[in-house]
Amino acid sequence: MDLVPALEEPLKKVLGPATAKVMAEHLGLHTVGDLLHHYPRRYEERGQLTHLADLPMDEHVTVVAMVADARLHTFASAKAPRGKGQRLEVTITDGSGRLQLVFFGNGVHKPHKELLPGTRAMFSGKVSVFNRRLQLAHPAYELLRGDSEETVESWAGALIPIYPATAKLESWKIGKAIQTVLPGAQEAVDPLPPALREGRGLVTLPEALLKIHRPHTKADIEDARSRLKWDEAFVLQVALARRRHADAQLPAVARRPSPDGLLTAFDDRLPFTLTEGQQKVSKEIFDDLATEHPMHRLLQGEVGSGKTMVALRAMLATVDAGGQAAMLAPTEVLAQQHHRSVVEMMGELAEGGMLGGAEHATKVVLLTGSMGTAARRQAMLDLATGEAGIVIGTHALIEDKVQFHDLGLVVVDEQHRFGVEQRDALRGKGKQPPHLLVMTATPIPRTVAMTVFGDLETSVLDQLPAGRSPIASHVVPAADKPHFLARAWERVREEVEKGHQAYVVCPRIGDEEDDPKKSDKKKSPQDEAEKRPPLAVLDVAAQLAKGPLQGLRVEVLHGRMHPDDKDAVMRRFAAGDTDVLVATTVIEVGVNVPNATAMVIMDADRFGVSQLHQLRGRVGRGSAPGLCLLVTEMPEASAARQRLNAVASTLDGFELSRIDLEQRREGDVLGQAQSGARTSLRVLAVIEDEEVIAEARDEAAQVVAADPELTAFPGLRVALDALLDEEREQYLEKG
Repeated sequence: MDLVPALEEPLKKVLGPATAKVMAEHLGLHTVGDLLHHYPRRYEERGQLTHLADLPMDEHVTVVAMVADARLHTFASAKAPRGKGQRLEVTITDGSGRLQLVFFGNGVHKPHKELLPGTRAMFSGKVSVFNRRLQLAHPAYELLRGDSEETVESWAGALIPIYPATAKLESWKIGKAIQTVLPGAQEAVDPLPPALREGRGLVTLPEALLKIHRPHTKADIEDARSRLKWDEAFVLQVALARRRHADAQLPAVARRPSPDGLLTAFDDRLPFTLTEGQQKVSKEIFDDLATEHPMHRLLQGEVGSGKTMVALRAMLATVDAGGQAAMLAPTEVLAQQHHRSVVEMMGELAEGGMLGGAEHATKVVLLTGSMGTAARRQAMLDLATGEAGIVIGTHALIEDKVQFHDLGLVVVDEQHRFGVEQRDALRGKGKQPPHLLVMTATPIPRTVAMTVFGDLETSVLDQLPAGRSPIASHVVPAADKPHFLARAWERVREEVEKGHQAYVVCPRIGDEEDDPKKSDKKKSPQDEAEKRPPLAVLDVAAQLAKGPLQGLRVEVLHGRMHPDDKDAVMRRFAAGDTDVLVATTVIEVGVNVPNATAMVIMDADRFGVSQLHQLRGRVGRGSAPGLCLLVTEMPEASAARQRLNAVASTLDGFELSRIDLEQRREGDVLGQAQSGARTSLRVLAVIEDEEVIAEARDEAAQVVAADPELTAFPGLRVALDALLDEEREQYLEKG
């Protein structure tokens, strides 16, 4: 179908090359359609007509008055040192009082010509005080010719759209450009099916575009926004529904565990019973594995809710059914850790082909980039022959050389660190597409899950296994109350004296070259606490070992260490040979040392909300209660402190992820999760518009089920093409 010509018209043809260039470079707007979808951020009211006698301070007002006097002054200033500065002062009166208007610089020429004594006009601006007199600086004005009361009323009451602008292009210039292209809105093709639009009482798309750019009343803005929100939610959900529909058509091998195979043997060895949540989620996964199209499931679980156990049982079920399972971890430390804990949980069941291995046993291999050549070759051989039923590894698993005998299930840990391309490459290793289970410990609000991972079904584990201890969290204001910090180190010593261990987390490593360019930047007073570089692992570890933690066994762990050294440090810490581990966020995900009970996070304000929540989940993993201390130098009233207070006040990751999202705006969240694709949401707010998103998802599923190719909805297809530009098309393809 031909795309709508009017909206596809390049801006340079309509607005001229200079303006079009700025719009393309700074705002990413290329066509008339792009510009029409550049919505106002907010609206200013010119203010109802006010008499000069009762002007309020600091408010936008509109006055109708006559020019009594106009004078042009020249003056010297930093910008115009030789007395070339110009200031136009205009006095106006409406019979009830007088008011001074002032214009500066190049802005004086037009009013100097137009605002002659005796001219009547409407003036609009913000009232301020200068030299004890009220004035309007650079007011907008419109000359009144004749005396039409109607013009006066409508001009004063108008809502002025304020657009997201750039230094190169002010909001009012964007507004002017939009007025030029607005007639083209009549040709906008409506993506919403008529039945849906009428059923929900939404205005048409041309009407919505008109009302959002040129509203007469606040109700117009509401009508337009609720319509445009539906467009965004619905088109995105249709794209995702089509993705799910296409996946459902793919063939996959159904994997049903044998009744008395590996899974049963594993369950019989478990020293505890699974939580209700684990059983429910496992059933959802097993039902998916038993179908002949690939499972696509997102498993969300709080830190420590037992996701790994659920994933391991799914892997064992796959091995039972004759397939292989691969688990992908984002870092080597994590892959090694997962491998260790899986082998421990399975015991002799992980010793397939070895003496002492159980009857149903399989081999569990580790594959990472830094392994020795011989070990690596053996692991790859075990995968190719099918000897190894389970492999745990990093991106090394994706390399072309790695071949599987029969890959049946892929488990991806910590999805948000894992690119779509990588999931895709691993998927291609099966004879038919393998089943996919994506795990994340970052709780994602339901709507974000529906928006970002809309092509995945979602399971949530929200109860902690028995025996988990609560974690107490406190903010330590190091600048206001230094003695609190001293007390924090005493608490660490107390925990170690009880036989426990502690983490100290810092934002950076400390062996970086200082970048002179960065240090030259001028700082504003708000940045006082930001003046110094973030605390570093190497410095803090040295200070603690000499000072407050003298005599304790302190070690460091960070991402730039050699993988063997990292593993050795983790092993010593896990074995209890180290008292305090000073680390970067390499420990954020998946590190499991039940004996570690305390964590001190230095410069906690430099971390995001969900990151702090992740880090905190490393303590309190055993029977002793956990303690997390958030150290910061930020002042009490700062936004950073409020963020930390929120983290300290709740252990509910879903609640925190909402706070996080409200503070960061969804763009970041969506942008990150969509492999860097720029967020397409303009009026839809993921948190506030939960209902719209949920309803749009249902509507989209119905439309796609009835007509997967959307033959009956040409307008919807046009909108989808626009949404799925190259980058997005790939993103959804790879899902």
